[in-house]
Amino acid sequence: MELTLEDLTVAVDGSRLVDALSLHVGTGQVVGLVGPNGSGKSTALRCVYRALKPTSGVVRIDGTDLATLSLRRSARALAALTQDGTVDLDFTVAEVVALGRAPHLPGNRAPDARERALVQAAMDRLDVAHLAHRGVLSLSGGERQRVLMARALVQEPAVLVLDEPTNHLDVRHQIALLSRLRTAGITVLVVLHDLNLAAAACDRLGVLSHGRLVASGTPEEVLTADLVHEVFGVRASVVRHPLTGGPQLLYSLTPAP
Repeated sequence: MELTLEDLTVAVDGSRLVDALSLHVGTGQVVGLVGPNGSGKSTALRCVYRALKPTSGVVRIDGTDLATLSLRRSARALAALTQDGTVDLDFTVAEVVALGRAPHLPGNRAPDARERALVQAAMDRLDVAHLAHRGVLSLSGGERQRVLMARALVQEPAVLVLDEPTNHLDVRHQIALLSRLRTAGITVLVVLHDLNLAAAACDRLGVLSHGRLVASGTPEEVLTADLVHEVFGVRASVVRHPLTGGPQLLYSLTPAP
């Protein structure tokens, strides 16, 4: 499924947090949103997963206005991992992951063998199967993040929206998660702060500054020393990754003027 943001605007108290943002994510593509703190990245994502109603503009999935779909239908098509995703009750890991199947289960029908197999597979993929019977509130931040990611994946979405999914994860699990996104065949819109991870994981990047899209294209096209200086206010040299050939940034600790 394709995901399209058309002239998306969010205004609060006269200030435009997101200003006429238009962005297209093709079927199976991984598109990253990057930008400084407060540039509107998370606000835009909240409109996509329907936690926030935009002031104007439209979010479409395969051409259909997402706002016209029932919550159950949109939950079958789109899953989200939010930056502030929490679990307040001490369910087990297996119970939390199983909640991702709710949009597919009519009424209060108990999960059948197929549903349980999907839950087990998601826990295996995110390396949390050994925690299945642990209370989720007893987990570390990184373990809990992987559980919430498993819950999103078990939803079997065609579109996945992720806000800082690598938060709390160690390097091994960061790489494993982003590698999985590259090969999952799911349409992905992801917010990342680490520009080098974004360059490695994403087909295309959109750069936000003060709520506006200031650059869009492949990582090679977007991540230039001039843009990083202009948008992020830091000095950086762009080098080629020795294995992939993709752009990687080397930062200077000298403050930019």
